[in-house]
Order: sequence, then structure tokens, then C-alpha cells
Amino acid sequence: MPKIIPASPSAIREAARILRDGGIVAFPTETVYGLGANALNADAVARIFAAKGRPATNPVIVHIARLSALAEVALVSPAAQTLAASFWPGPLTMVLPKTGRVPDIVTAGGETVGVRMPRHPVAQELIREADLPIAAPSANRSEQISPTRAEHVALSLGDNVDLILDGGPCEVGIESTVLDLVSDRPRILRPGMITAAQIEAALGIALYSGPASAAGKARSPGQRPRHYAPHTPVLIADTAEIVARASAPACSDAYLVFSPDAAIATSERPQFLTSADPATYAAHLYAALHKLDKLPGIACIVVERLPGGADWDAIRDRLKRAATPPAAGAGV
Repeated sequence: MPKIIPASPSAIREAARILRDGGIVAFPTETVYGLGANALNADAVARIFAAKGRPATNPVIVHIARLSALAEVALVSPAAQTLAASFWPGPLTMVLPKTGRVPDIVTAGGETVGVRMPRHPVAQELIREADLPIAAPSANRSEQISPTRAEHVALSLGDNVDLILDGGPCEVGIESTVLDLVSDRPRILRPGMITAAQIEAALGIALYSGPASAAGKARSPGQRPRHYAPHTPVLIADTAEIVARASAPACSDAYLVFSPDAAIATSERPQFLTSADPATYAAHLYAALHKLDKLPGIACIVVERLPGGADWDAIRDRLKRAATPPAAGAGV
């Protein structure tokens, strides 16, 4: 198993040294744990792709810890400055034209780069100590459940990571909102817990909400149909269907539920009961899927269908992709 170290000042210094030397380090952010490498070192970033089994067509996000570093990796627009002042540090990634310092492997060969400033103190201190922009997708095998605890990283990546900094559970629990600032009108490429309404209020304009173009290089991670998925198949079901399934004598389901009716109906079955508050639900989501996925004899993880409303868009996106079956012939 890889080396897991509590994120003390000495451990952060060791992790920063590994990054400067071309290694890869898992570290906590407020969203999920990231698998980091020097974003300006193509060989180091290639180690991320190899460790994750990540397709070369899927770009990775660059993390910075000071606003002045943004101009080192991207061409800064007035809109980007406004959004940085409103939401950074925090779970917003902005897609901007990249500078020549950013290797093509980071951007999947595209001319744009996603950048964000995490607010987790361990992430901030690591980036400052390394004195580098850090490329970091989620610290798990490609398509699998994102990690929100250090042990999730270890179980998914094993010895493919040089060091795991343990900073405890992630606060937000799902990946950042990704906003495209390169198109004619800003648009969300991946929903997160910073909503379209919040961004529109900061910018004073409406975001583009039409269909995304399929042409060109991918500008954001999280676009593949199957993502964030446990090994066990996931089914999204209405409360009434959950009640009926749980009463079947031969039921081999595990349940992720939030409503009182579903909680009572599944109380004698393997169950993770979470909240009807979207922020709390998001913080628990991946930990719940990790827990249920490890249970023996479970044929299906049944997730109670979410309420409507924009506050649930990001969580709905993650569950939809988690419930998508693997492509024909693909390994799980």
C-alpha cells in the first residue's frame, strides 16, 4: 500500500519535494482528493495519466495558490478577475486560453486550460511550498468513485502514488464547477456546488445554456458518459420503487436514501441514510458509494431519485454518470 501521512508541516514539505522532483502526490482539497504533479513538467503529468489509466483526451485541472500565478498558466480576462474575486479560493474552475508554459498533455492537446484555487489549507500550503502550479485530477482510477478520504485513494491507486497526504474528509465532496470563459458567452461545462445563478449574479450576465458543441478538443474533465462509478451497478429509483424492491424476499440491493419513507422501507437492508439538504448530501455522496460498494453479496446500489431544482444539478450529474453502464467490451 502507498504511504499515507497526516498532513503535518513536515509531511507537506516532503510532498512538495516529491512534486519538484517530478513525482506524484495525493492531497486533499475541499472538493475531493487530487492526484498532483508539477503542471509544467510533461513527464510528471504523464505519471498521473498512467496511474489513473486516464485517456489522453481527458484534460486535467491546474491548481494555484495565489492569484498572480493565474497569468503564468492562462490569459486572464476581466470576467476571470471578477469571478476570482467572488469565488476563489473555492470550488470554481475557469477555462481560459493557456499560455505556452502549459504542456499539451495537461490540456489534452487543446488551447485552453482549466484553473482553480482550492480553499483547503493543506492544498494551499502544498502549492505554496512546492512553488509550482499543480495539475491534479481526482486521485482514483479512471471512471471510478472519486475519493473524499485518504483511504479511498489508497484503495483505488495502491502503490501508483508516491505519497498520500491525509487531511481528513473533504468538505464539499464533489468536484468543482467548471466554467468555460473562452466561448462567446460563458457556459458551465461541469456543474458543481457553485451554481449558475451565483455565477450570473457575479458577472451580471446570463450564462449560455444551450447544447454544447461536440467539435474540437475537450475543455473540461467530467464529460465522459460513465464517471464516478462504483464496481457495483447503480440504479436510480423513485421512492415507491425502492419500497417495493426492499420488500422482496430475495432482495440483494444496498440503498442510498434520504426520505423518511425510503429510510424506513430499507432499514433492514444495507443502507446509507443521508440528508435532503443538497450540500450535506454532496459531502456524503462518494463516501456512501465507497461504503456500499465494498459490501459483500450486493448486486445493485439503489439510489433514491433526487428532488428537482438547480441546487441538485451537480449531484444529479454525478449520479447519472455513475449509473451509466460500462461501454461494451470495457473493463470495470
